[in-house]
Amino acid sequence: MKSVRCPTCKKSFDWDTKPDSRPFCSERCRLIDLGDWLEEKHRIPEDTGSKAFLPPEDDQY
Repeated sequence: MKSVRCPTCKKSFDWDTKPDSRPFCSERCRLIDLGDWLEEKHRIPEDTGSKAFLPPEDDQY
């Protein structure tokens, strides 16, 4: 069996024994992570150095 670590609590668990909550060890850890995303504690970094994409028809204005 493949042993992995839960991204929330860092506890090791067997990947095959928790199919409903993967990649988390439990439903509790899955919901904690979801709450962190909803509260914007986790964010995808914004690339502020690049120009925002505009379709060609919008470039005229």
